[in-house]
Amino acid sequence: MTKEEIIKKHKQYLFPSIFTYYSEPLVTDHASMQYLWDTDGKKYLDFFGGIVTISVGHANPRVTSKVKAQIDKLQHASTVFPNEAVVALAEKIAQITPGEISQSFFSNSGTEANETAIQLARMHTGNFEVVALRHGYSGRSQLAQGLTGHGGWRKSLPGGTHGIVHALNPYCYRCPLGKTYPSCEVACAKDVEAVIQTTTSGQIAAFIAEPIQGVGGFVTPPKEYFKIVFKIIKNYDGLFIADEVQTGWGRTGKRWFGIEQWEVTPDIITSAKGLANGVPIGGTFTRPEIAASFEGLQISTFGGNPVTSVAAKATIDLIEEDRLMDNAATVGSYFRDGLEDLKSKHELIGDVRGMGLMQAIELVKDRDSKEPAPQETNQFMEECRKRGLLVGKGGFYSNVIRMSPPLNIAKSDVDEAIRAMDESLMAISPAAVGAGKAY
Repeated sequence: MTKEEIIKKHKQYLFPSIFTYYSEPLVTDHASMQYLWDTDGKKYLDFFGGIVTISVGHANPRVTSKVKAQIDKLQHASTVFPNEAVVALAEKIAQITPGEISQSFFSNSGTEANETAIQLARMHTGNFEVVALRHGYSGRSQLAQGLTGHGGWRKSLPGGTHGIVHALNPYCYRCPLGKTYPSCEVACAKDVEAVIQTTTSGQIAAFIAEPIQGVGGFVTPPKEYFKIVFKIIKNYDGLFIADEVQTGWGRTGKRWFGIEQWEVTPDIITSAKGLANGVPIGGTFTRPEIAASFEGLQISTFGGNPVTSVAAKATIDLIEEDRLMDNAATVGSYFRDGLEDLKSKHELIGDVRGMGLMQAIELVKDRDSKEPAPQETNQFMEECRKRGLLVGKGGFYSNVIRMSPPLNIAKSDVDEAIRAMDESLMAISPAAVGAGKAY
């Protein structure tokens, strides 16, 4: 089909609510490692990685070769029959998860992983109420949307979801309490206890949070935040669920899971996306005594099937063998320096935040008022596309540029991206406040 035919049929046969970028759809054709091509043959440097999913590069042969071999051997036989691939994956995950987390339940997506975690926490504690965070995102099922703290992502919940309350999120750039870190003494963390005391029965099943809020615009908490919250949750006998759908598998640098950067060991970890480098998968991981609470018959028809299991283990092995967690930290720091330099040059950038190869810039019309700049954000994305760079968008005000390239990119890729971003910023806001660094 031609590009025009694909676009026409996309509008005709897919739901209109499907989220898209750009004024004119970018119709993808093929990809290899850090690059992606459209149907017109234009090449792009992919700095969004399929929405934080391509961990080790598009169509990485060290992953795809094992996937192809497994398809020829055994593609599916149902989870009621054990197989070597799923056992090998579960064993590997048990070796790298923090604390005593050693048992897995595999599903098809982050949505299912989070839903499983909430079910599990409710069964284990005997309690029902759950604390989530404003600006958080947990998926697209009814329960997951109920956990989500964005009005725009909750429109299919006309009746709401019972048993879920939302605490303030640690959004230092736009502190909901009007305070400034560190003199604030991390007051947003203490709000979790106030929410438990005033909007729940005081008996909670769990607290769920992304270590870095993804859809929320890569909101990154201060170093003390999760330690304070963890103690609060334990005082109310709840379980701590780390939603690692976007932050897992070395994305934040040095460690396997984002929550480890805050020196907290969760009771349950959920993940998906980058775990299998683009092959659909979800996982819920916990300690054996918590997993034992998962009563009744449980099944996920496609969860942990041999092909996805092989893809996931191959991805983990590659990250480990090539020390990509270290690369995420090193190249991520270099990337962060480049973004900070852009901020010093362009008034449109109000904030730079993130960790490892999970970085963001928040665009504002005015740095003093912090008025969001969603239109300029859209223009920036269009300009980046013209220059062969793909980035993502997010944030409560749709004014945050999110970037999550493959973990095996090089500094030269960062230079290419920064150069395209610099030119794009100049195109939409020509006035620059400083000379900046030449890229």
